[in-house]
Amino acid sequence: MPLSPSLCLRSSLSPNLPTITAAVRSLGASLPHTTMAEYIDPNSKDAPQILTNYPKPISPPLPAISKHIEQSRAMSASSRSSLFSLCRSDILFEDQWLMAVNKPQGVYCETILLSVSRMLDDSDGHDSCRSLHLANRLDRDTSGVMVITKSHQVAAKLMKAFSDRKVTKTYLALCIGAAPTWEKITIKSGHGRSKFGAWRVYAASDVGRALPNAPAIKDMVTSFEVLSVNGQGNVKELPESRKADETVLVVEERSVIDSNARQDEILVRAFPRSGRTHQIRLHCQYLGISIRGDVKYEGVHEWKGKIYDGHELHAESLSFEHPVTGVDVAFRAPLPSWAVQALQPSPH
Repeated sequence: MPLSPSLCLRSSLSPNLPTITAAVRSLGASLPHTTMAEYIDPNSKDAPQILTNYPKPISPPLPAISKHIEQSRAMSASSRSSLFSLCRSDILFEDQWLMAVNKPQGVYCETILLSVSRMLDDSDGHDSCRSLHLANRLDRDTSGVMVITKSHQVAAKLMKAFSDRKVTKTYLALCIGAAPTWEKITIKSGHGRSKFGAWRVYAASDVGRALPNAPAIKDMVTSFEVLSVNGQGNVKELPESRKADETVLVVEERSVIDSNARQDEILVRAFPRSGRTHQIRLHCQYLGISIRGDVKYEGVHEWKGKIYDGHELHAESLSFEHPVTGVDVAFRAPLPSWAVQALQPSPH
């Protein structure tokens, strides 16, 4: 009868110790929820390279205060979402293939999808051939343009357009920090999950490298332009193309933020060139202008005596080639109240 693995391990006095060690390593590779690093002698010359040779995140870990605040916000959003229904005024565009809506802050994407389904059933009756899909997703506290498709075929075409980066998106964000010295900037970095599961900024040179228990680091590119500082400025028209005179920042090391610098209210427009989770929020944090209310990424929870229940980020516009007609379409959501207020000069 062949020896069990446990009997093999107890044969440690065998003269064939190297062979047994190799067998144990092979066995460890096939066991669930383990890694080969757990079977390597930590004192061996290979251990430091295998155990520690992972890229290090450049952005800081989540602030301790964020956990409690985020839990409270999630509970509030769940209650709000259970009672939420879209109004006809929230519909930005609709045809027989898709619908664009203006999502409010503090409501989950899935709630929007359910509300659209009820709205269509009420107006057109239940259609068994209709199959609704979210073409894009927004964070719970992000407001703005969302697109819902009405069939599997249209959803697949639009999904491909997103993955091929043929969809143009713009966002507005109200940030707190020292007024930037740049008017326009493009920031390029890596994006990945840290060992604790939080999204973090990584060096651009780390793109493609593996992370422990997570997919490899991906590229993350965002362009920004300053629209106003302390109410001085205006919401410019969306540019047809980006000019070449902007600053380009390739991230390779931690940013240095002057904590004693003056704190301004900065309204920026963001152009995400990639579609990474929390991309704009992470890049604002790295630039030292975290979004107001974004406690997860060092944004202020309280500002000028007011407590903020969510971050102030708005999906301003979405444009792409219509997946059925081939016509270029562009959807733009109205400005949220905080963006309108940010354009008002601060009282002296």
